[in-house]
Amino acid sequence: MSSPAGGAAGRVIVVGLGPGGPEHVTEQTRQAIAACPHRYLRTSRHPSAALVPHAITFDHLYESADTFGSVYEQVTEALVSAASKHGEVVYAVPGSPLILERSVRHLRSDPRIECRILPAMSFLDVAYTALGVDPVEAGVTLIDGHEFATAAAGKSGPLLVAHCHANWVLSDIKLAVDDAGDISNDDLEVVILQRLGTPDELITHTTWSQLDTAVEADHLTSIYIPRLDVGVAEHYARFHALARTLREQCPWDIEQTHTSLIPYLLEETYEVVDALQALDADDESTDADLIEELGDLLYQIEFHATIAEQQGRFTIADITQGVHDKLVRRHPHVFADVDADSTEQVLSNWESIKRDEKNRTSIFDGIPSALPSLAYAYKSQKKAAALGFDWPDVSGALPKIAEEVEELMQAHSSGDKGATADELGDLLFSVVNVARHLKVDPEVALRAAVTKFRTRFEGVERLAAERGIDLAASDLAALDQLWDEVKAAH
Repeated sequence: MSSPAGGAAGRVIVVGLGPGGPEHVTEQTRQAIAACPHRYLRTSRHPSAALVPHAITFDHLYESADTFGSVYEQVTEALVSAASKHGEVVYAVPGSPLILERSVRHLRSDPRIECRILPAMSFLDVAYTALGVDPVEAGVTLIDGHEFATAAAGKSGPLLVAHCHANWVLSDIKLAVDDAGDISNDDLEVVILQRLGTPDELITHTTWSQLDTAVEADHLTSIYIPRLDVGVAEHYARFHALARTLREQCPWDIEQTHTSLIPYLLEETYEVVDALQALDADDESTDADLIEELGDLLYQIEFHATIAEQQGRFTIADITQGVHDKLVRRHPHVFADVDADSTEQVLSNWESIKRDEKNRTSIFDGIPSALPSLAYAYKSQKKAAALGFDWPDVSGALPKIAEEVEELMQAHSSGDKGATADELGDLLFSVVNVARHLKVDPEVALRAAVTKFRTRFEGVERLAAERGIDLAASDLAALDQLWDEVKAAH
């Protein structure tokens, strides 16, 4: 047995078991298996697995791990540990080690071990033979079924999709494509390839609509999609193209700038909030307004991205990639090895990571000054409270309201308008502080109070109209009487 190269603690020899039966396994692979007594199989569910006797398999990880990503990480750790202990191990994978084998990708990038890969026949060879397709001339794109929604975005075929080992994977693939207007993929041909290179080989020609019901998928299942009339994410691609067209051809859109669009961005945001508050969990018809308002808000984002794209500064792809990577970084309890068993711990980790990313020197850095005043006060108080500058509970905050009321009236009595405004601000700030201690969002609470006021006063208007009362000519006592009637009725 030769020694590992460089400073590696051990060597992992990765071999491929081909697409099907033992006849597809190379002599070099057979010799490597025979020469090394320490053998590992990614999965024993393969027609040629018997060529690797006395092997440790990782089948159990697929049943116990939360994600496929964690499976590959655990496989890597196990192989690195074994290579360090024994000096050299053999790791056998289905097909070719270099075709859609994420565990091999992890091993190749791990500096602790030397990773040697032996060439092998992949499922691509038998798949293209069964299909009678030249992949180069046809321009076939190979896609991992687990990543179909993102990896196939914007593509319309032909596509060869691997790792379709279960019907739920086929369902996810089908659901990743939405119809666009009158265009549908339902009747388009799909070829399902199963157990190629084995005596049980099965090729099923079906349609897109029957993709997830035509067969019982297994670990040797892949699909071939000659073409899609509506590509993956086609609906968003059309929306993106529309934003560019309007920016180039509509006189109003052409004149807009990032600054001029600010009022529209704020307006659309508030309209989304209205639609959310009007949402009824028992009435799906209320979804229509939310769908429309979310679309209007999304267009504002696309508008800004299109302006920036024309300026050569950034694109919508930069935006989506940036937020994707940021969310991954800020969720180490999901994508890394950080523990977070509670919402409080998640938020604490989030703030810590965010502070490091932004290189902030003050706890108030990052609070947008353009926030509505109540939200601005709420977030500022919360930041200070995180450092201990806070009342222990609401009993300390509540008396400040009475104190500020008294100071407000003193300022008002003095006739000093500036001082009166200052004291009114202090009073509002104290009310926000009480709301925070009561775990009530002051913005939401005030909005609800305004809504209640409007509803009741509209009731006053209706009652006055029924009785022929002129509200504008009525005194406060008459208005109060109508108000009390409406309040009592609701």
